[in-house]
Amino acid sequence: MLNVAVIGTGNISPAHIGAYLSFPERCRITHLVDIYPEKAEQKKNDFKLDAGVHSDYRRIVDDPEIDLVSICTPPYLHAEMAAAFLKAGKNVIVEKPMAASLEECDAVLRVAKESGRVFSPVAQNRFTDPFMKLKKTLDTGKIGKVVHAQVDSLWWRGHCYYDLWWRGLWEKEGGGCTLNHAVHHIDLLGWMLGRPDKVSAMLSNTSHNNAEVEDISTAAMLYEGGGPCAKGALAQVTGSVIHHGEEQQLVFQGERARISAPWKVYASLSKSNGFPEKNPKLEREIAAYYEALPDLKYSGHTGQIDNVMTAIETGNDWLIRGDDGRLTIELITAIYKAGTEGRVVGLPITKSDPFYTVGGIMAAVPRFYKKTSAVKELSGTITVGGSLSSNS
Repeated sequence: MLNVAVIGTGNISPAHIGAYLSFPERCRITHLVDIYPEKAEQKKNDFKLDAGVHSDYRRIVDDPEIDLVSICTPPYLHAEMAAAFLKAGKNVIVEKPMAASLEECDAVLRVAKESGRVFSPVAQNRFTDPFMKLKKTLDTGKIGKVVHAQVDSLWWRGHCYYDLWWRGLWEKEGGGCTLNHAVHHIDLLGWMLGRPDKVSAMLSNTSHNNAEVEDISTAAMLYEGGGPCAKGALAQVTGSVIHHGEEQQLVFQGERARISAPWKVYASLSKSNGFPEKNPKLEREIAAYYEALPDLKYSGHTGQIDNVMTAIETGNDWLIRGDDGRLTIELITAIYKAGTEGRVVGLPITKSDPFYTVGGIMAAVPRFYKKTSAVKELSGTITVGGSLSSNS
């Protein structure tokens, strides 16, 4: 039986709490922590938990009874807390983004390696049938080398969204929609294609004049060959909180066919004059492979938490590791650097680059507007984006 502490009891914490409660024979939540303890008390009552409530995570960091910690705080605290709990011998799940800079990522990774504990940044979209099956289908090579990827991480948030005290500030949130919304799909892109070689980007804030950060970004990424990508393959990535309908997708165009989430397959052959005609045989082959893949037993946060607990229980590997979280932060950092400096950025980003550190990022990035409101909490439920059901 694993004893679990949940640090931060804001909007995302119910996803973690509910996931742990799905496994009553394997774990129990023993501690809730929030700087506003009344929020933690409310979660304790809402979920009928037998848990201690604390206002400072440092009061429990050395508790020998705690086995696993979920960090659900604002982003600027993620690296500090993850390192502290890992150093104390706890296994750690940390919400996205893993950290506010590559320097922070590397510091946490060092502690994780020294501790020998399980460390897993949250990327719950990997644990969904559409993306897991898309990844496995892509890995077969049936579509040929990837020549183009289209990543649409399109969300919509009202003006008051950035009134919450920590949102909309570079110092507290670490960035805007690129870091805190598109992070999900940028993680998936890195998981499926790896690191690109060059990145260009543009950033803007069109609709939220109560936030310093961007509310839309568009990036182009160049892959110079190797792995699943053809030489010269491009990816285009749009992150947004200004898109009505929140239509999100990943589309991979291969040399022989295209596949996507939401699921769709289309394959082409060339006529003698170079114009296309459908390749139904290949479409059927790809579709048959995809459709034969089994559904996941658990999805979303529940899937990732099951995966992490299984690793703790068995000593086996787990899907989303610290290096995965670091690659996602590197891609996002490259978007911010390219968008800020107005030039093409080469990867990897080195330790000598100003954008390697939080201080360097804070000194360089644009402040689109001055934050004008700071409320302790926003009421109402949260949503997690558009549907990924098939649109074929």
